[in-house]
Amino acid sequence: MEISEIIPHIEALIFASDKALNANDITELINNAFGFLEERITLDQVESALNGIQEKYATEFYPFELKQSGGGWQFLTKPTFHTTIAQLNGDKFLKRLSNAALESLAIIAYKQPITKGEVEAIRGVNSDYSIQKLLEKELIVISGRNELLPGKPLVYSTSKNFMDYFGINSTDDLPKIKEVLAEQIVEATVIKPEDFTDHSVLDEVANATDKGEEEEEDANASDKGEDLPGNDLSEEQDA
Repeated sequence: MEISEIIPHIEALIFASDKALNANDITELINNAFGFLEERITLDQVESALNGIQEKYATEFYPFELKQSGGGWQFLTKPTFHTTIAQLNGDKFLKRLSNAALESLAIIAYKQPITKGEVEAIRGVNSDYSIQKLLEKELIVISGRNELLPGKPLVYSTSKNFMDYFGINSTDDLPKIKEVLAEQIVEATVIKPEDFTDHSVLDEVANATDKGEEEEEDANASDKGEDLPGNDLSEEQDA
């Protein structure tokens, strides 16, 4: 089949699917649908067709686009229409995760698989409620148990809904921690003494040094009895 013939079938599959479809899924589904054909489509053909579909719907003419999200390809409405679509779903689009839930979710996303105790050790507070809420929202899942720890506690990982929620295709798309920290680094403010005076500090230091040297010379001369009026009077009284 030519790519132009494949494209409508791919669009129909993605549109009708209730979950994200990756290129391998699409290739298998189309080949199964046209199993009587001698020439089966390849993964390369499907990937080329997906790129063409993505370019097609990227234009301003369409209110939706083809994006990789949740581990596969989906048709998603463009951000411009978020406010309009929110009217259909009411509070569903307006709910936000609490700071505690976001902290727990971030730790799980970067450290997964991880136990609740490990999350609490990093946060420094009890995380029962936030983890329960994340489970209810299906942003995390129980992915097993840690066989090495006492009691074999449950371990948590992010779900496909997590990727959908944040519009990413895999956890590899998460920003690197070093990049996040680099954006938060603030250069120190250098405060110079000149900022608090109209005079040059170098000039003041030089004047103070000169004055100090003069006073030191006077003190030395006094110790040696050179050119001091008191010495003349003493000699006259002794005479």
